[in-house]
Amino acid sequence: MSTVGNIFWIIFGGFFIFLEYIFAGVLLCLTIIGIPFGLQAFKIGVASLVPFSKKVVDKHGTSSSLSLLFNIIWILIGGIWIALSHLLLGVLLCITLIGIPFGIQHFKLMQLAFMPFGKDLK
Repeated sequence: MSTVGNIFWIIFGGFFIFLEYIFAGVLLCLTIIGIPFGLQAFKIGVASLVPFSKKVVDKHGTSSSLSLLFNIIWILIGGIWIALSHLLLGVLLCITLIGIPFGIQHFKLMQLAFMPFGKDLK
């Protein structure tokens, strides 16, 4: 099911979401200060390309205070708007019966987009 879901996801907009995150990651990596944030955008981009085969988990062995600080900066700079866009898309997709699996994937991406530091993909 995950392969079929990923194919439909890519066809119906997932590839454009992936390109947006990769483009944002490249722009963020142009500055030294933006590199950690650009790497997180790349991580969200990979998760948004094939969300049916990825799972968001807590990363072990990371400094929680540094992750918290970076997450707060991420939220203030734009993470809240990214997460809200995934929430809105998830709710809109869950209105239809066919869109429920895709809405659930947007909720998963919302969790990662809101606080990406200290999270990993499996």
